[in-house]
Amino acid sequence: MKGPSMKHPQPVFDANSSGGKDFGNLPEWDLSDLYPATDSPELTRDMAWLETECADFAATYEGKLAALDAAGLLAAVQRYEEIDVIAGRIMSFAGLRYYQSTTDSDRAKFMADCQDKITNFTTPLVFYGLEFNRLDDTHLASLLAANADLARYKPVFDRMRAMKPHQLSDELEKFLHDQSSVGSAAWNRLFDETMAGLEFTVGGETLSLESTLNLLTEHDRSKREAATHALAEVFRDNIKIFSRVHNTLAKEKEIEDRWRKMPTPQTGRHLSNHVEAEVVEALRNAVVAAYPRLSHRYYALKAKWLGLERMQTWDRNAPLPMEIDKTVGWDEATETVMSAYADFDPKMAEIAKPFFTDGWIDAAVKPGKAPGAFAHPTVTPVHPYVMLNYLGKPRDVMTLAHELGHGVHQVLAAEQGELLSSTPLTLAETASVFGEMLTFRKMLEGAQTQQERKVLLANKVEDMINTVVRQIAFYDFECKLHAARAEGELTPDDINALWMSVQAQSLGPVFD
Repeated sequence: MKGPSMKHPQPVFDANSSGGKDFGNLPEWDLSDLYPATDSPELTRDMAWLETECADFAATYEGKLAALDAAGLLAAVQRYEEIDVIAGRIMSFAGLRYYQSTTDSDRAKFMADCQDKITNFTTPLVFYGLEFNRLDDTHLASLLAANADLARYKPVFDRMRAMKPHQLSDELEKFLHDQSSVGSAAWNRLFDETMAGLEFTVGGETLSLESTLNLLTEHDRSKREAATHALAEVFRDNIKIFSRVHNTLAKEKEIEDRWRKMPTPQTGRHLSNHVEAEVVEALRNAVVAAYPRLSHRYYALKAKWLGLERMQTWDRNAPLPMEIDKTVGWDEATETVMSAYADFDPKMAEIAKPFFTDGWIDAAVKPGKAPGAFAHPTVTPVHPYVMLNYLGKPRDVMTLAHELGHGVHQVLAAEQGELLSSTPLTLAETASVFGEMLTFRKMLEGAQTQQERKVLLANKVEDMINTVVRQIAFYDFECKLHAARAEGELTPDDINALWMSVQAQSLGPVFD
């Protein structure tokens, strides 16, 4: 529908800022495979090429797609794909630099300037998706039948044409494309920068978000409680910003959905994930029906293991009493994941190796770094990059295995070319959970005692509750939030009430 995709990492502090623990030599990104520097001749050349090529593409093809034969349409698709590569390469470079330090104003400005330029350059390309969707079905089918190379792109065309009932006039689509960098993208950036800049005081020590969240997995219950109160206090100080972001994003979506005639707030997401609403609803209902025998039952068991009558929010991710408080060094984490991958297939470990040796992973916790973890595919002629916030917990090893699963998948998918390599969320998460499970099974096989096995299994149950149950709770929260926002502005208390309702339902009666 819009111009080429300006790919951004999905999101998601110096190792010594995480409590002084030494995890070994944690790797950092080497982004030179994208561009050597922000002022490099290569970047200047690509930016100039992009401006010229977008204008030339529009001059060549606007108003003429319907008259092209199969070879002509293939040439147009391949030129569009090349534009997508260069635009994606520039924005990957700018975006990854930004996520390394979201509070660095120079990095934020560089990313915003790149986004503005590329949005301007690609506005003339909006016609492409709109005109393509106006092609007659029979005519397009005859072109695909006549040219095998063109037919290879059919999945891309199917995705585009799924949006056909929801596209607006050419002028409105150009307007939306033009103002995209100051719409939801700007509000998301405000949220990201706010979160990355937060500091929390726990026990007299000032910590980052990641380091504070890490305390929620401490054996000492008083430390977990103190960390929870510190999080709540700082979040409360920022609640006006957070509620404004939620209200604005939900309202902006409601307006665009109304104009596009989307039947529900969820429709756009289902279309982008290439999944039918009935499938999502069936999944949601099955998981919610299973809450009592999954999360409710598990947390009731965990309360007994912890010797608690009632569980508090700071007990959700507490380690089990028999769990050894172990710090896993980076070298051990690398060996664990790489050997698990190699046991499955040496080729998988071979694909994963450059992530560790060639600067494709950024692992340390640093001030201003984006929280969480992600794998970003960048563009097919380059390679993916993985971001972690590694703090030496056994769960951090699982996060590494998870993100590396994405990375290996992205390397393999790159062989399909830029337009065909991207996968919907549903398929992408299959690859990451697969990498995670390979590593888990390797660790389970190496367990020396039944107690060690119990701890590993309990941790995996909790991971799967977070992967399935918690995500469904997030989905329900978002559905409720969009429905409530349609009735008017939401106060912080309104949003909190929606959140508490889904938490109570998913976590179960053992929690206060």
